[in-house]
Amino acid sequence: MAIGLKEGGRAPNFSMDSTQGPIKLGDFKGQTLVLYFYPKDDTPGCTTEAKDFSDLAKDFAKAGAAVVGVSRDTMARHDKFAGKHDLGITLGSDEDGTVCEAYGVWVEKKNYGRTYMGIERSTFLIGPDGKVIRIWRKVRVKEHAEEVLTAVKSAP
Repeated sequence: MAIGLKEGGRAPNFSMDSTQGPIKLGDFKGQTLVLYFYPKDDTPGCTTEAKDFSDLAKDFAKAGAAVVGVSRDTMARHDKFAGKHDLGITLGSDEDGTVCEAYGVWVEKKNYGRTYMGIERSTFLIGPDGKVIRIWRKVRVKEHAEEVLTAVKSAP
C-alpha cells in the first residue's frame, strides 16, 4: 500500500491498457494528468463522475491536462461503458490491481455491515514533472470534476 504517497512526492509509475491503447505515466510527461480512480463501470456514482469529467474534457485539454479514469473493470466493460455514455475521457483497466495498490486506493470498505476490499474513489493531480500536486480521497461525486478543473487551472 502506498502509505507514503503525498502531495509534492513523485507519482508512482504505471502502465495499463486503456480505451486509447496501452498507457504509462511517462506518456504524460510535460503535461498535467488527472488520474481518478472509481469502483465500477456503469454504476450510478461512477457514471455521473465519468460524464462530469467528459463534459469538461475540452476545458481540461485547454488547461493542458489529460484525464484518465481507472477501475479494475476489463477493457470490454470499459469499451461498453464509454460507448453507452459517449465518454470523452480515457478509461484505464487495472484488472490485476497493481495501479490501485501503487496509489493506495485499494482499501478495506464497509457497507451494510459487510467488510470487503474495493477501490476508494480518489483523484490525483499530477504535474508535468511527474510530481503529485493534489490528492482527493473519499471523493464525493457532486461537483468534483469542476473542483479538479479549478485546481488544474491554478496549478503552478
